[in-house]
Amino acid sequence: MNKPLRRIAIFCGLLVLALLIRDNWIQYVRADELNSHKLNRRVAIERYAIPRGDIIVDGKAITGSVPTNGSDFKYKRTYKNGEMWAPVTGYASQAFGASQLESIEDGILTGNDDRLFFRRTIDMLTGEKPGGGQVITTLNGAAQKAAFNGLGNKKGAVAAIDPETGAILALASTPSYDPSTFAGNSTDTDTPAWVKLQKDKNPDEPMLNRALRETYPPGSTFKVVTAAAALENGLYDDIDEKTDSPSPWQLPDTTTDLTNQHDTGCKNGSLKVALGNSCNTVFGKISADVGNDKMIEQAEKFGFNEEHFTPVRAVESVYPEDNRPQNAMAGIGQASNRATPLQMAMVAGAVANDGVVMKPYMVSELKSRNLDTVEKQEPEEYGRAVSADNAQKLQRMMEYVVTDGTGTTAAIPGATVGGKTGTAQHGLNNSEKPYAWFISYAKTDGGDSVAVAVVVEDGAANRDDITGGGLAGPIARDVMKAVIDSRK
Repeated sequence: MNKPLRRIAIFCGLLVLALLIRDNWIQYVRADELNSHKLNRRVAIERYAIPRGDIIVDGKAITGSVPTNGSDFKYKRTYKNGEMWAPVTGYASQAFGASQLESIEDGILTGNDDRLFFRRTIDMLTGEKPGGGQVITTLNGAAQKAAFNGLGNKKGAVAAIDPETGAILALASTPSYDPSTFAGNSTDTDTPAWVKLQKDKNPDEPMLNRALRETYPPGSTFKVVTAAAALENGLYDDIDEKTDSPSPWQLPDTTTDLTNQHDTGCKNGSLKVALGNSCNTVFGKISADVGNDKMIEQAEKFGFNEEHFTPVRAVESVYPEDNRPQNAMAGIGQASNRATPLQMAMVAGAVANDGVVMKPYMVSELKSRNLDTVEKQEPEEYGRAVSADNAQKLQRMMEYVVTDGTGTTAAIPGATVGGKTGTAQHGLNNSEKPYAWFISYAKTDGGDSVAVAVVVEDGAANRDDITGGGLAGPIARDVMKAVIDSRK
């Protein structure tokens, strides 16, 4: 071969080698990136070519799929009672992606999860049509309905859990939205529906999951945690003994007096009476006496200062590092103290569960299309918040709140109910209407138990009518009763 031909052959060989390298780079190195690229329409077409698997509550699907007209996406998502279940399901939209369970468990619901590879292979060999799997939730339909209906047209949230397992039984947030309205990709219907729900167009933020993603000052419901700190740190041992608590009480390092809304029994009041009458002075002074470091430590044992994954992410509730007067105010659920409804349900649940905090979860099982179990969730301890002995003292205190204190609206015949009301100030110099809180648990002789946290932002109510016992207590009662009745 003469020299020019040899050069051409070498050059052509290098071109072929470059092509092979490039081809392998695209097919193997960049495969995942290209498969998931937003402009790869083939992936999206394949994704919507089969009905999506369902999310299950009480053995019944709360989701579905229907054929799409006028689109190369064959199926789109539908929801039953979409507004009620949106805080649980999230949304799955051909145009706007997915959120919450629809996003986290997308692989199971589409049938593309790596754990379903063997099942897909069998289906391919047998000629079975592919299909998505099922996400089995821990939710209780009756409890969810009671929570959603109880909130009604008010802004707020409810979280209910099983204290013994951590299973989430209800998760409601209002105002809500119907994910079906933008499940397709029509610019005439789906896009306008989506735009109307965005924060800049709708200040009520219906797509915000207030049960998991919004933190509020917990107000007097946090006094349960402060009482736990007093018992665990040996500040007091007997819940009926008098405390060293003047009324009013001057905040440390200030000339500002902390007072009580209703001063009955607050001066040197016992822990039980102080919780029943929601005495600011008693618990503010306890927080100051325990100190900021120990208060943080106690709050963190209940789950504060950490995100929780249910598997949907719940933002961290915060008990802050702060100076002495602010720490005293944080001890009564004010200042920079912030909590989600889920976190406060965990507090009530830990008290009911003799001091043990369980990790919250809302998916009990993942199943393939033919209902083989892919993954099963087992209850898992988060940690011990208080000793069993001190938990039982807290139970007596919370039960006194319902029998003789500010939480009588939560009483349920035939059940032992413990609770704590809260009316949390917010806004500069308490300029905004307060939030109404109620946390509680209920137990039956048959061994059933449930813990609930309710927060209500009722801008339509008169300021003087906003109380945890008045607005939030009846909702908590109805949710607890729904759980108890459904287990009979």
